[in-house]
Amino acid sequence: MAEAKILATIERTETEQLQISVSEYKGKSYFNLRIYYTTDEGATWLPTKKGVTFAPEQLDVLEEAIQEAKQLFMEE
Repeated sequence: MAEAKILATIERTETEQLQISVSEYKGKSYFNLRIYYTTDEGATWLPTKKGVTFAPEQLDVLEEAIQEAKQLFMEE
């Protein structure tokens, strides 16, 4: 995996988005949630320091937390 593969993008504002991606660093794969910004009306998106990276073995914990959150929101 040479460059990050973007799995999803969530728009936050006209100049900011959350990119969900899978990438490789030093031979290991990672799952990333990172805020990106643009200054040229979306032609180029640049990463910020705001984000979090998960190792593949941490994804089950993340998935369980998301499922629990979905159940809590459906109760409201």
